[in-house]
Amino acid sequence: MVSGETRREGPRFQDLGGINTVLEDLIMEVIIPLSHPELPKRLGVRPTGGILLHGPPGCGKTMLANAIANETGLPFYKISATEMVSAVPGASEESIRDLFNKAYRTAPSIVFIDEIDAIASKRENLQREMESRIVMQLMTCMDESQQILRAIDSDYGPEAYEKITNRMSSYVLVIGATNRPDAVDQALRRPGCFDREIALGVPDENARAEILSVLTRNIRIEGKFDSFKIARFTTGFVGADLAALVSKAGNLAIKRITDKRPQLRENVDWWRHSWLPEEIENLSITMFDFEEATKLVQPSTRREGFSSIPNIKWEDVGGHDSLRKAFNRYIIQRIKHPEDNEELGVDMEVGLMLYGPPGCGKTLIAKALANEAGANFIHIKSPEILRKYVGESEQEVRTIFSRARTSSPCIIFFDEVDALTPKRGREGAWVVERTFNQLLIELDCADQQHGVYVIGATNRLEVIDPAILRPGRFGRLFYVPLPSTDERGLILKALARKKPVSPDFDYNAFASREACKNLIGADIAALMNEAAMIVKEEKQMHVDRGISYDEPLVIKTSHFEKALETIIPSISEEQMRYYEGLQQNFRAA
Repeated sequence: MVSGETRREGPRFQDLGGINTVLEDLIMEVIIPLSHPELPKRLGVRPTGGILLHGPPGCGKTMLANAIANETGLPFYKISATEMVSAVPGASEESIRDLFNKAYRTAPSIVFIDEIDAIASKRENLQREMESRIVMQLMTCMDESQQILRAIDSDYGPEAYEKITNRMSSYVLVIGATNRPDAVDQALRRPGCFDREIALGVPDENARAEILSVLTRNIRIEGKFDSFKIARFTTGFVGADLAALVSKAGNLAIKRITDKRPQLRENVDWWRHSWLPEEIENLSITMFDFEEATKLVQPSTRREGFSSIPNIKWEDVGGHDSLRKAFNRYIIQRIKHPEDNEELGVDMEVGLMLYGPPGCGKTLIAKALANEAGANFIHIKSPEILRKYVGESEQEVRTIFSRARTSSPCIIFFDEVDALTPKRGREGAWVVERTFNQLLIELDCADQQHGVYVIGATNRLEVIDPAILRPGRFGRLFYVPLPSTDERGLILKALARKKPVSPDFDYNAFASREACKNLIGADIAALMNEAAMIVKEEKQMHVDRGISYDEPLVIKTSHFEKALETIIPSISEEQMRYYEGLQQNFRAA
Protein backbone atom coordinates (compact mmCIF):
# COMPACT_ATOMS: atom_id res chain seq x y z
CA MET A 1 0.00 0.00 0.00
CA VAL A 2 1.31 3.42 -0.96
CA SER A 3 1.73 5.85 1.90
CA GLY A 4 1.59 9.52 0.95
CA GLU A 5 1.33 11.30 4.28
CA THR A 6 4.18 13.33 5.70
CA ARG A 7 6.33 11.30 8.05
CA ARG A 8 6.84 12.87 11.44
CA GLU A 9 7.91 9.86 13.46
CA GLY A 10 10.49 7.23 12.71
CA PRO A 11 14.25 7.03 12.19
CA ARG A 12 16.36 10.15 11.78
CA PHE A 13 19.96 10.58 10.76
CA GLN A 14 20.96 10.57 14.42
CA ASP A 15 19.50 7.06 14.69
CA LEU A 16 21.87 5.74 12.03
CA GLY A 17 25.39 4.75 12.97
CA GLY A 18 28.49 3.84 11.02
CA ILE A 19 27.63 5.76 7.82
CA ASN A 20 28.72 9.30 8.68
CA THR A 21 30.36 9.87 5.29
CA VAL A 22 27.19 8.79 3.47
CA LEU A 23 25.04 11.06 5.63
CA GLU A 24 27.28 14.06 4.97
CA ASP A 25 26.97 13.52 1.22
CA LEU A 26 23.19 13.13 1.46
CA ILE A 27 22.85 16.32 3.47
CA MET A 28 24.74 18.30 0.84
CA GLU A 29 23.21 16.66 -2.24
CA VAL A 30 19.64 15.88 -1.15
CA ILE A 31 18.55 17.37 2.18
CA ILE A 32 19.72 20.95 1.56
CA PRO A 33 18.25 21.16 -2.00
CA LEU A 34 14.95 19.75 -0.74
CA SER A 35 14.81 21.94 2.37
CA HIS A 36 16.06 25.10 0.62
CA PRO A 37 14.99 24.86 -3.03
CA GLU A 38 15.92 28.49 -3.60
CA LEU A 39 19.62 27.55 -3.61
CA PRO A 40 19.63 25.29 -6.71
CA LYS A 41 17.00 27.56 -8.29
CA ARG A 42 19.22 30.58 -7.99
CA LEU A 43 22.25 28.71 -9.30
CA GLY A 44 20.29 27.15 -12.14
CA VAL A 45 21.50 23.62 -11.32
CA ARG A 46 19.61 20.38 -11.07
CA PRO A 47 19.30 18.68 -7.69
CA THR A 48 19.68 14.94 -7.39
CA GLY A 49 16.65 13.26 -8.93
CA GLY A 50 17.30 9.63 -8.05
CA ILE A 51 19.28 7.61 -5.52
CA LEU A 52 19.99 3.89 -5.77
CA LEU A 53 20.80 2.30 -2.42
CA HIS A 54 22.44 -1.09 -2.66
CA GLY A 55 24.13 -3.48 -0.27
CA PRO A 56 23.61 -6.81 1.48
CA PRO A 57 20.31 -7.47 3.26
CA GLY A 58 19.99 -5.85 6.65
CA CYS A 59 22.53 -3.06 6.08
CA GLY A 60 19.94 -0.27 6.51
CA LYS A 61 18.74 0.70 3.03
CA THR A 62 15.06 1.00 3.97
CA MET A 63 15.89 2.70 7.25
CA LEU A 64 18.04 5.27 5.44
CA ALA A 65 15.24 6.04 2.97
CA ASN A 66 12.80 6.55 5.86
CA ALA A 67 15.33 8.80 7.59
CA ILE A 68 15.66 10.98 4.48
CA ALA A 69 11.89 11.40 4.38
CA ASN A 70 11.70 12.20 8.08
CA GLU A 71 14.51 14.74 7.91
CA THR A 72 12.89 16.61 5.02
CA GLY A 73 9.29 16.26 6.22
CA LEU A 74 8.06 15.79 2.65
CA PRO A 75 5.25 13.47 1.48
CA PHE A 76 6.70 9.98 1.33
CA TYR A 77 5.41 7.31 -1.06
CA LYS A 78 6.77 3.93 -0.05
CA ILE A 79 5.99 0.81 -2.04
CA SER A 80 7.51 -2.59 -2.62
CA ALA A 81 8.35 -3.34 -6.24
CA THR A 82 6.50 -6.65 -6.11
CA GLU A 83 3.24 -4.80 -5.34
CA MET A 84 3.36 -3.22 -8.79
CA VAL A 85 3.54 -6.51 -10.68
CA SER A 86 0.21 -7.73 -12.03
CA ALA A 87 -0.81 -10.57 -14.33
CA VAL A 88 -3.24 -8.26 -16.19
CA PRO A 89 -1.57 -6.67 -19.26
CA GLY A 90 -1.00 -2.97 -18.71
CA ALA A 91 -1.94 -3.02 -15.01
CA SER A 92 1.70 -2.91 -13.83
CA GLU A 93 2.48 0.10 -16.02
CA GLU A 94 -0.67 1.82 -14.77
CA SER A 95 0.39 1.24 -11.15
CA ILE A 96 3.72 2.92 -11.84
CA ARG A 97 2.02 5.89 -13.54
CA ASP A 98 -0.46 6.27 -10.66
CA LEU A 99 2.40 6.24 -8.15
CA PHE A 100 4.29 9.02 -9.90
CA ASN A 101 1.12 11.03 -10.61
CA LYS A 102 0.38 11.10 -6.87
CA ALA A 103 3.96 12.14 -6.18
CA TYR A 104 3.81 14.97 -8.77
CA ARG A 105 0.53 16.29 -7.37
CA THR A 106 2.12 16.69 -3.93
CA ALA A 107 5.58 17.71 -5.17
CA PRO A 108 8.14 18.21 -3.84
CA SER A 109 7.89 14.63 -2.58
CA ILE A 110 9.83 11.40 -2.25
CA VAL A 111 9.13 8.04 -3.90
CA PHE A 112 10.77 4.96 -2.38
CA ILE A 113 10.71 1.67 -4.32
CA ASP A 114 12.01 -1.25 -2.28
CA GLU A 115 13.57 -4.27 -4.05
CA ILE A 116 13.55 -2.34 -7.29
CA ASP A 117 15.37 -5.13 -9.15
CA ALA A 118 12.03 -7.01 -9.22
CA ILE A 119 10.63 -4.54 -11.78
CA ALA A 120 13.83 -3.06 -13.24
CA SER A 121 15.91 -6.07 -14.23
CA LYS A 122 18.10 -5.99 -17.30
CA ARG A 123 15.90 -6.19 -20.39
CA GLU A 124 18.20 -8.57 -22.24
CA ASN A 125 17.63 -11.12 -19.47
CA LEU A 126 13.85 -10.77 -19.44
CA GLN A 127 11.82 -13.47 -21.16
CA ARG A 128 8.45 -11.73 -21.30
CA GLU A 129 7.50 -8.54 -23.11
CA MET A 130 5.46 -7.36 -20.13
CA GLU A 131 8.56 -7.20 -17.94
CA SER A 132 10.36 -5.06 -20.53
CA ARG A 133 7.40 -2.68 -20.68
CA ILE A 134 7.53 -2.26 -16.90
CA VAL A 135 11.19 -1.22 -17.10
CA MET A 136 10.47 1.26 -19.91
CA GLN A 137 7.50 2.73 -18.03
CA LEU A 138 9.64 3.31 -14.96
CA MET A 139 12.30 5.02 -17.09
CA THR A 140 9.66 7.24 -18.66
CA CYS A 141 8.21 8.34 -15.33
CA MET A 142 11.64 9.12 -13.92
CA ASP A 143 12.61 11.05 -17.06
CA GLU A 144 9.50 13.24 -16.79
CA SER A 145 10.82 14.69 -13.56
CA GLN A 146 14.23 15.23 -15.09
CA GLN A 147 12.81 16.90 -18.21
CA ILE A 148 11.27 19.58 -16.01
CA LEU A 149 14.55 20.04 -14.19
CA ARG A 150 16.58 20.20 -17.41
CA ALA A 151 14.53 23.17 -18.54
CA ILE A 152 15.94 25.13 -15.62
CA ASP A 153 19.35 25.10 -17.25
CA SER A 154 18.05 27.34 -20.06
CA ASP A 155 16.41 29.86 -17.72
CA TYR A 156 18.71 32.52 -16.29
CA GLY A 157 18.25 35.98 -14.93
CA PRO A 158 15.81 37.59 -12.47
CA GLU A 159 12.98 37.63 -14.98
CA ALA A 160 12.90 33.81 -15.10
CA TYR A 161 13.10 33.32 -11.32
CA GLU A 162 9.35 33.00 -10.74
CA LYS A 163 9.02 30.67 -13.70
CA ILE A 164 11.80 28.47 -12.31
CA THR A 165 10.15 28.44 -8.88
CA ASN A 166 6.93 27.08 -10.34
CA ARG A 167 8.81 24.37 -12.19
CA MET A 168 10.76 23.32 -9.12
CA SER A 169 7.50 22.55 -7.33
CA SER A 170 7.36 19.39 -9.48
CA TYR A 171 10.61 18.04 -8.01
CA VAL A 172 10.23 14.35 -7.10
CA LEU A 173 13.11 12.43 -5.54
CA VAL A 174 13.10 8.72 -6.41
CA ILE A 175 14.91 6.31 -4.07
CA GLY A 176 15.45 2.69 -5.08
CA ALA A 177 16.81 -0.08 -2.88
CA THR A 178 18.23 -3.43 -3.93
CA ASN A 179 20.76 -6.02 -2.83
CA ARG A 180 21.43 -6.93 -6.48
CA PRO A 181 22.62 -3.74 -8.18
CA ASP A 182 24.11 -5.65 -11.12
CA ALA A 183 20.63 -6.96 -11.95
CA VAL A 184 19.19 -3.45 -12.47
CA ASP A 185 18.93 -2.29 -16.09
CA GLN A 186 21.84 -0.10 -17.14
CA ALA A 187 19.49 2.51 -18.61
CA LEU A 188 18.32 3.32 -15.09
CA ARG A 189 21.85 3.52 -13.66
CA ARG A 190 22.71 6.81 -15.35
CA PRO A 191 22.37 10.55 -14.67
CA GLY A 192 18.78 11.50 -15.29
CA CYS A 193 17.36 8.43 -13.57
CA PHE A 194 19.42 7.28 -10.62
CA ASP A 195 22.00 10.07 -10.49
CA ARG A 196 23.63 8.78 -7.35
CA GLU A 197 24.47 5.25 -6.22
CA ILE A 198 25.22 4.65 -2.55
CA ALA A 199 26.76 1.37 -1.43
CA LEU A 200 25.93 0.36 2.13
CA GLY A 201 28.33 -2.47 2.86
CA VAL A 202 29.03 -4.64 5.87
CA PRO A 203 30.22 -2.27 8.64
CA ASP A 204 33.77 -2.47 9.93
CA GLU A 205 34.71 -2.59 13.61
CA ASN A 206 34.42 1.17 14.23
CA ALA A 207 31.11 1.34 12.38
CA ARG A 208 29.74 -1.58 14.39
CA ALA A 209 30.73 0.18 17.61
CA GLU A 210 28.82 3.31 16.46
CA ILE A 211 25.76 1.25 15.55
CA LEU A 212 25.81 -0.50 18.92
CA SER A 213 26.06 2.86 20.68
CA VAL A 214 22.96 4.04 18.83
CA LEU A 215 21.03 0.82 19.47
CA THR A 216 21.81 0.85 23.20
CA ARG A 217 21.09 4.54 23.66
CA ASN A 218 17.70 3.95 25.32
CA ILE A 219 18.43 0.52 26.79
CA ARG A 220 18.84 -0.06 30.49
CA ILE A 221 22.32 -1.50 31.00
CA GLU A 222 23.91 -2.42 34.29
CA GLY A 223 27.48 -1.17 34.55
CA LYS A 224 29.57 0.14 31.67
CA PHE A 225 28.86 -1.06 28.14
CA ASP A 226 31.99 -1.61 26.03
CA SER A 227 30.74 -1.24 22.46
CA PHE A 228 34.21 -1.77 20.96
CA LYS A 229 34.59 -5.11 22.74
CA ILE A 230 31.30 -6.37 21.34
CA ALA A 231 32.23 -4.94 17.92
CA ARG A 232 35.38 -7.08 17.90
CA PHE A 233 33.26 -10.19 18.48
CA THR A 234 30.75 -9.37 15.73
CA THR A 235 32.78 -9.37 12.53
CA GLY A 236 30.44 -9.71 9.54
CA PHE A 237 27.37 -8.37 11.39
CA VAL A 238 25.19 -5.83 9.57
CA GLY A 239 22.84 -3.37 11.28
CA ALA A 240 19.92 -5.80 11.41
CA ASP A 241 22.16 -8.45 12.98
CA LEU A 242 23.32 -6.01 15.66
CA ALA A 243 19.71 -5.09 16.40
CA ALA A 244 18.94 -8.80 16.76
CA LEU A 245 21.96 -9.14 19.06
CA VAL A 246 20.65 -6.38 21.34
CA SER A 247 17.23 -8.06 21.45
CA LYS A 248 18.87 -11.41 22.21
CA ALA A 249 20.82 -9.83 25.07
CA GLY A 250 17.51 -8.58 26.47
CA ASN A 251 16.02 -12.08 26.24
CA LEU A 252 19.04 -13.49 28.06
CA ALA A 253 18.61 -10.87 30.79
CA ILE A 254 14.97 -11.89 31.26
CA LYS A 255 15.98 -15.57 31.37
CA ARG A 256 18.68 -14.78 33.92
CA ILE A 257 16.13 -13.11 36.18
CA THR A 258 13.53 -15.86 35.82
CA ASP A 259 16.15 -18.48 36.71
CA LYS A 260 16.40 -16.74 40.09
CA ARG A 261 12.71 -17.50 40.75
CA PRO A 262 12.76 -21.30 41.11
CA GLN A 263 9.65 -21.28 43.28
CA LEU A 264 7.58 -20.08 40.34
CA ARG A 265 9.12 -22.56 37.88
CA GLU A 266 7.48 -25.36 39.82
CA ASN A 267 4.08 -24.37 38.42
CA VAL A 268 3.02 -25.55 34.99
CA ASP A 269 2.02 -22.09 33.84
CA TRP A 270 4.62 -20.18 35.81
CA TRP A 271 5.04 -17.57 33.07
CA ARG A 272 1.51 -16.29 33.71
CA HIS A 273 2.42 -14.96 37.15
CA SER A 274 2.90 -11.22 37.24
CA TRP A 275 6.18 -9.60 38.16
CA LEU A 276 6.57 -7.54 41.27
CA PRO A 277 7.35 -3.82 40.76
CA GLU A 278 10.71 -4.13 42.53
CA GLU A 279 11.66 -7.05 40.24
CA ILE A 280 10.88 -5.02 37.14
CA GLU A 281 12.80 -2.09 38.60
CA ASN A 282 15.91 -4.23 39.05
CA LEU A 283 15.72 -5.70 35.54
CA SER A 284 18.67 -4.64 33.36
CA ILE A 285 21.04 -6.01 30.73
CA THR A 286 24.64 -6.74 31.64
CA MET A 287 27.80 -6.88 29.57
CA PHE A 288 27.80 -10.64 30.09
CA ASP A 289 24.40 -10.86 28.34
CA PHE A 290 25.83 -9.13 25.28
CA GLU A 291 28.86 -11.42 25.22
CA GLU A 292 26.66 -14.50 25.39
CA ALA A 293 24.38 -13.09 22.66
CA THR A 294 27.32 -12.85 20.25
CA LYS A 295 27.63 -16.65 20.45
CA LEU A 296 23.95 -17.21 19.67
CA VAL A 297 23.18 -14.72 16.88
CA GLN A 298 24.25 -15.80 13.40
CA PRO A 299 25.04 -12.88 11.06
CA SER A 300 23.12 -12.75 7.81
CA THR A 301 26.33 -12.39 5.78
CA ARG A 302 27.38 -15.82 7.02
CA ARG A 303 24.21 -17.21 5.50
CA GLU A 304 25.03 -15.34 2.29
CA GLY A 305 28.28 -17.25 1.79
CA PHE A 306 30.74 -15.91 4.34
CA SER A 307 32.48 -18.57 6.34
CA SER A 308 32.16 -18.44 10.10
CA ILE A 309 34.52 -15.96 11.70
CA PRO A 310 37.63 -17.98 12.56
CA ASN A 311 38.29 -18.41 16.24
CA ILE A 312 41.95 -19.12 15.51
CA LYS A 313 44.72 -17.00 17.00
CA TRP A 314 48.41 -16.95 16.16
CA GLU A 315 49.09 -18.79 19.41
CA ASP A 316 47.02 -21.68 18.03
CA VAL A 317 49.18 -21.86 14.91
CA GLY A 318 52.49 -22.49 16.64
CA GLY A 319 55.54 -20.65 15.32
CA HIS A 320 55.75 -19.09 11.83
CA ASP A 321 56.84 -15.74 13.29
CA SER A 322 58.34 -14.62 9.96
CA LEU A 323 54.99 -15.16 8.22
CA ARG A 324 53.22 -13.29 10.97
CA LYS A 325 55.50 -10.27 10.48
CA ALA A 326 54.95 -10.37 6.71
CA PHE A 327 51.17 -10.52 7.04
CA ASN A 328 51.26 -7.74 9.62
CA ARG A 329 53.09 -5.58 7.11
CA TYR A 330 51.08 -6.35 3.99
CA ILE A 331 47.56 -6.78 5.34
CA ILE A 332 46.95 -6.14 9.04
CA GLN A 333 48.56 -2.69 9.20
CA ARG A 334 46.89 -1.69 5.93
CA ILE A 335 43.50 -2.63 7.33
CA LYS A 336 44.01 -0.98 10.72
CA HIS A 337 45.80 2.15 9.44
CA PRO A 338 44.50 2.86 5.91
CA GLU A 339 45.30 6.58 6.25
CA ASP A 340 49.03 5.82 6.05
CA ASN A 341 48.57 4.12 2.68
CA GLU A 342 46.57 7.06 1.36
CA GLU A 343 49.23 9.52 2.48
CA LEU A 344 52.00 7.52 0.79
CA GLY A 345 49.95 6.79 -2.34
CA VAL A 346 49.97 3.01 -1.81
CA ASP A 347 46.78 2.02 -3.62
CA MET A 348 47.43 -1.46 -5.02
CA GLU A 349 45.75 -4.17 -3.00
CA VAL A 350 47.90 -7.19 -2.30
CA GLY A 351 47.56 -10.83 -3.25
CA LEU A 352 49.58 -13.37 -1.27
CA MET A 353 50.29 -16.98 -2.09
CA LEU A 354 51.05 -19.59 0.57
CA TYR A 355 52.70 -22.75 -0.72
CA GLY A 356 54.37 -25.74 0.85
CA PRO A 357 53.78 -29.35 1.89
CA PRO A 358 50.22 -30.35 2.79
CA GLY A 359 49.31 -30.25 6.46
CA CYS A 360 51.76 -27.52 7.46
CA GLY A 361 49.09 -25.03 8.49
CA LYS A 362 48.44 -22.84 5.43
CA THR A 363 44.69 -22.74 6.05
CA LEU A 364 45.24 -22.27 9.77
CA ILE A 365 47.53 -19.29 9.08
CA ALA A 366 44.91 -17.63 6.87
CA LYS A 367 42.27 -18.02 9.59
CA ALA A 368 44.60 -16.62 12.25
CA LEU A 369 45.32 -13.65 9.97
CA ALA A 370 41.60 -12.94 9.52
CA ASN A 371 41.09 -13.13 13.26
CA GLU A 372 43.91 -10.69 14.04
CA ALA A 373 43.00 -8.27 11.24
CA GLY A 374 39.35 -8.12 12.35
CA ALA A 375 38.25 -8.12 8.70
CA ASN A 376 35.43 -9.98 7.02
CA PHE A 377 36.58 -13.39 5.82
CA ILE A 378 35.41 -15.40 2.81
CA HIS A 379 36.77 -18.95 2.69
CA ILE A 380 36.56 -20.36 -0.83
CA LYS A 381 37.23 -24.01 -1.55
CA SER A 382 38.37 -23.54 -5.13
CA PRO A 383 36.95 -26.74 -6.67
CA GLU A 384 33.47 -25.74 -5.43
CA ILE A 385 33.46 -22.78 -7.83
CA LEU A 386 33.51 -24.97 -10.94
CA ARG A 387 30.11 -25.51 -12.57
CA LYS A 388 29.10 -27.70 -15.47
CA TYR A 389 27.24 -24.96 -17.38
CA VAL A 390 29.12 -22.39 -19.45
CA GLY A 391 29.39 -19.01 -17.73
CA GLU A 392 28.30 -20.09 -14.26
CA SER A 393 31.82 -20.51 -12.88
CA GLU A 394 32.79 -17.06 -14.12
CA GLN A 395 29.65 -15.62 -12.54
CA GLU A 396 30.59 -17.29 -9.27
CA VAL A 397 34.00 -15.58 -9.31
CA ARG A 398 32.40 -12.19 -10.02
CA THR A 399 29.92 -12.72 -7.19
CA ILE A 400 32.71 -13.50 -4.72
CA PHE A 401 34.61 -10.31 -5.49
CA SER A 402 31.42 -8.23 -5.61
CA ARG A 403 30.46 -9.50 -2.17
CA ALA A 404 33.95 -8.74 -0.90
CA ARG A 405 33.88 -5.16 -2.24
CA THR A 406 30.59 -4.41 -0.49
CA SER A 407 31.99 -5.89 2.73
CA SER A 408 35.44 -4.32 2.78
CA PRO A 409 37.78 -4.61 4.52
CA CYS A 410 37.57 -8.22 3.47
CA ILE A 411 39.97 -11.14 3.03
CA ILE A 412 39.24 -13.71 0.33
CA PHE A 413 41.00 -17.02 0.92
CA PHE A 414 41.23 -19.42 -2.04
CA ASP A 415 42.09 -22.85 -0.66
CA GLU A 416 43.66 -25.28 -3.17
CA VAL A 417 43.87 -22.45 -5.68
CA ASP A 418 45.74 -24.68 -8.18
CA ALA A 419 42.34 -26.16 -9.11
CA LEU A 420 41.44 -22.82 -10.75
CA THR A 421 44.85 -21.72 -12.07
CA PRO A 422 46.50 -24.52 -14.10
CA LYS A 423 49.02 -23.62 -16.78
CA ARG A 424 47.12 -22.66 -19.90
CA GLY A 425 47.71 -24.69 -23.04
CA ARG A 426 48.19 -27.97 -21.18
CA GLU A 427 45.91 -30.91 -21.81
CA GLY A 428 42.68 -30.52 -19.85
CA ALA A 429 43.41 -26.93 -18.80
CA TRP A 430 40.78 -25.60 -21.23
CA VAL A 431 38.07 -26.79 -18.80
CA VAL A 432 38.88 -23.99 -16.34
CA GLU A 433 40.53 -21.44 -18.65
CA ARG A 434 37.49 -19.12 -18.74
CA THR A 435 37.21 -19.24 -14.96
CA PHE A 436 40.95 -18.60 -14.69
CA ASN A 437 40.71 -15.60 -17.02
CA GLN A 438 37.83 -14.18 -14.98
CA LEU A 439 39.94 -14.54 -11.84
CA LEU A 440 42.79 -12.65 -13.54
CA ILE A 441 40.41 -9.84 -14.49
CA GLU A 442 39.09 -9.52 -10.93
CA LEU A 443 42.60 -9.48 -9.48
CA ASP A 444 43.65 -6.79 -11.98
CA CYS A 445 40.82 -4.44 -10.96
CA ALA A 446 42.80 -3.19 -7.97
CA ASP A 447 41.38 0.32 -8.31
CA GLN A 448 37.87 -1.07 -7.75
CA GLN A 449 38.75 -3.31 -4.81
CA HIS A 450 39.74 -0.95 -2.03
CA GLY A 451 40.05 -2.96 1.15
CA VAL A 452 39.93 -6.37 -0.57
CA TYR A 453 42.85 -8.73 0.09
CA VAL A 454 43.28 -12.07 -1.62
CA ILE A 455 45.21 -15.05 -0.27
CA GLY A 456 45.80 -18.30 -2.12
CA ALA A 457 47.03 -21.61 -0.72
CA THR A 458 48.45 -24.56 -2.64
CA ASN A 459 50.87 -27.45 -2.30
CA ARG A 460 51.40 -27.63 -6.07
CA LEU A 461 52.85 -24.27 -6.98
CA GLU A 462 54.70 -25.70 -9.98
CA VAL A 463 51.43 -26.42 -11.86
CA ILE A 464 50.08 -22.85 -11.47
CA ASP A 465 50.17 -20.55 -14.49
CA PRO A 466 52.97 -17.96 -14.09
CA ALA A 467 50.61 -15.17 -15.22
CA ILE A 468 48.87 -15.18 -11.84
CA LEU A 469 52.12 -14.98 -9.85
CA ARG A 470 53.16 -11.51 -10.96
CA PRO A 471 52.88 -8.35 -8.81
CA GLY A 472 49.34 -7.06 -8.68
CA ARG A 473 47.93 -10.58 -8.52
CA PHE A 474 49.45 -13.25 -6.28
CA GLY A 475 52.73 -11.37 -6.36
CA ARG A 476 53.99 -12.29 -2.91
CA LEU A 477 55.01 -15.93 -2.43
CA PHE A 478 55.49 -17.32 1.08
CA TYR A 479 56.83 -20.79 1.71
CA VAL A 480 55.26 -22.62 4.67
CA PRO A 481 57.90 -25.17 5.70
CA LEU A 482 57.77 -28.14 8.00
CA PRO A 483 57.78 -27.05 11.64
CA SER A 484 61.12 -26.81 13.39
CA THR A 485 61.82 -28.41 16.75
CA ASP A 486 60.71 -25.30 18.66
CA GLU A 487 57.63 -24.93 16.49
CA ARG A 488 56.65 -28.56 17.10
CA GLY A 489 56.79 -27.82 20.81
CA LEU A 490 54.59 -24.74 20.32
CA ILE A 491 52.09 -26.76 18.27
CA LEU A 492 51.91 -29.38 21.00
CA LYS A 493 51.25 -26.67 23.59
CA ALA A 494 48.56 -25.09 21.42
CA LEU A 495 46.81 -28.43 20.92
CA ALA A 496 47.08 -29.27 24.62
CA ARG A 497 45.06 -26.22 25.72
CA LYS A 498 41.79 -28.09 25.35
CA LYS A 499 43.07 -31.46 26.57
CA PRO A 500 43.99 -32.72 30.07
CA VAL A 501 47.75 -33.06 29.55
CA SER A 502 49.89 -33.84 32.57
CA PRO A 503 51.63 -30.74 34.01
CA ASP A 504 54.99 -32.50 34.07
CA PHE A 505 54.95 -33.28 30.34
CA ASP A 506 57.96 -31.64 28.64
CA TYR A 507 56.73 -30.41 25.28
CA ASN A 508 60.08 -29.24 23.93
CA ALA A 509 61.94 -32.38 24.98
CA PHE A 510 59.33 -34.62 23.36
CA ALA A 511 59.28 -32.48 20.19
CA SER A 512 63.05 -32.80 19.86
CA ARG A 513 62.94 -36.59 19.61
CA GLU A 514 64.21 -38.13 16.39
CA ALA A 515 60.88 -39.83 15.78
CA CYS A 516 59.17 -36.41 15.72
CA LYS A 517 61.62 -34.89 13.24
CA ASN A 518 59.47 -35.13 10.09
CA LEU A 519 56.06 -34.63 11.70
CA ILE A 520 53.97 -31.83 10.22
CA GLY A 521 51.22 -29.94 12.03
CA ALA A 522 48.52 -32.39 10.95
CA ASP A 523 50.63 -35.30 12.18
CA ILE A 524 51.10 -33.65 15.57
CA ALA A 525 47.33 -33.10 15.85
CA ALA A 526 46.80 -36.78 15.05
CA LEU A 527 49.42 -37.67 17.69
CA MET A 528 47.58 -35.64 20.32
CA ASN A 529 44.24 -37.29 19.48
CA GLU A 530 45.79 -40.77 19.47
CA ALA A 531 47.29 -40.16 22.93
CA ALA A 532 43.86 -39.07 24.21
CA MET A 533 42.27 -42.21 22.74
CA ILE A 534 44.87 -44.39 24.52
CA VAL A 535 43.88 -42.81 27.86
CA LYS A 536 40.23 -43.54 27.11
CA GLU A 537 41.01 -47.15 26.17
CA GLU A 538 42.95 -47.66 29.43
CA LYS A 539 39.94 -46.55 31.42
CA GLN A 540 37.61 -48.76 29.41
CA MET A 541 39.95 -51.73 29.96
CA HIS A 542 39.73 -51.27 33.74
CA VAL A 543 35.94 -50.98 33.56
CA ASP A 544 35.66 -54.16 31.48
CA ARG A 545 37.72 -56.05 34.06
CA GLY A 546 35.55 -54.76 36.88
CA ILE A 547 38.38 -52.68 38.33
CA SER A 548 37.48 -49.29 39.75
CA TYR A 549 39.06 -46.37 37.87
CA ASP A 550 38.63 -43.24 39.95
CA GLU A 551 41.70 -41.39 38.71
CA PRO A 552 41.17 -38.26 36.59
CA LEU A 553 41.78 -38.68 32.88
CA VAL A 554 45.26 -37.28 32.22
CA ILE A 555 47.44 -37.64 29.12
CA LYS A 556 50.95 -38.54 30.27
CA THR A 557 54.32 -38.91 28.57
CA SER A 558 53.86 -42.67 28.33
CA HIS A 559 50.66 -42.15 26.36
CA PHE A 560 52.43 -39.84 23.91
CA GLU A 561 55.24 -42.38 23.49
CA LYS A 562 52.78 -45.16 22.75
CA ALA A 563 50.88 -42.93 20.30
CA LEU A 564 54.11 -41.96 18.54
CA GLU A 565 54.65 -45.58 17.58
CA THR A 566 51.48 -45.53 15.45
CA ILE A 567 52.03 -42.16 13.72
CA ILE A 568 53.73 -42.28 10.33
CA PRO A 569 55.02 -38.92 8.95
CA SER A 570 52.88 -37.66 6.08
CA ILE A 571 55.89 -36.20 4.27
CA SER A 572 58.71 -38.50 3.17
CA GLU A 573 62.36 -37.52 2.89
CA GLU A 574 62.04 -37.44 -0.89
CA GLN A 575 59.04 -35.09 -0.73
CA MET A 576 60.87 -32.84 1.70
CA ARG A 577 63.80 -32.50 -0.70
CA TYR A 578 61.34 -31.79 -3.51
CA TYR A 579 59.62 -28.93 -1.67
CA GLU A 580 62.92 -27.47 -0.51
CA GLY A 581 64.16 -27.49 -4.11
CA LEU A 582 60.88 -25.91 -5.24
CA GLN A 583 61.35 -23.13 -2.71
CA GLN A 584 64.89 -22.46 -3.92
CA ASN A 585 63.80 -22.38 -7.58
CA PHE A 586 61.04 -19.84 -6.99
CA ARG A 587 63.22 -17.77 -4.69
CA ALA A 588 65.92 -17.62 -7.40
CA ALA A 589 63.32 -16.72 -10.02
